[in-house]
Amino acid sequence: MTRNRKSLLLGILGGIVAAAAIIATLNSGIPSAQAAAKPGETAPAFSVADTTGKVRTLDEFKGKYVVLEWINHDCPFVKKHYNSGNMQKLQADLTADGAIWLSVNSSNVGQQGHTSPEQAEKLRDEKKAKPTAILLDTNGVMGQAYGAKTTPHMFIINPQGQIVYNGAIDDKKSTDAADIPNSKNYVRAAYEQVKKGEAVTTSTSQPYGCSVKY
Repeated sequence: MTRNRKSLLLGILGGIVAAAAIIATLNSGIPSAQAAAKPGETAPAFSVADTTGKVRTLDEFKGKYVVLEWINHDCPFVKKHYNSGNMQKLQADLTADGAIWLSVNSSNVGQQGHTSPEQAEKLRDEKKAKPTAILLDTNGVMGQAYGAKTTPHMFIINPQGQIVYNGAIDDKKSTDAADIPNSKNYVRAAYEQVKKGEAVTTSTSQPYGCSVKY
């Protein structure tokens, strides 16, 4: 190889490396997709403002059962569970038992389902929803950390801070509320089993719904 051709090749390779470094730098602030948090693993920490502006963290709820629900009220799968009252009943039952319920909105600005704090609270009141708080994860960091894929996507965290359930709300992958009475509610079943000290029969399932609009 001649000296000129060798110099040219080295110059091209150097340019590729430099370009890759620039791209990595530009992407460093963008949350990347991660594998979903698995049952038995420590739940990822989070620090996300709720609709009142208060920053909520997982440590805040140490010693309690925590349910995470990814929401997007424009999604027909979410509408199925809210228009029927199914989600609200589950929220009311579990929070009355002492659980913390956090509804998480990871829709980015300009994406379907994104809301301001005021809009989120208005929807909560209109739907008569019963979460402990609504977290506005606009930058998607919390959603990416948990690997939240759909709305809804449900997680249960035990008082020791471990994931005990990850997946769909139930076993009927449809937008038809008529399917709810004949479905198995995975979240309710998992919660009741862990409260009794039993092994969770279904600790993970394939979440269904609209994709999270990161």
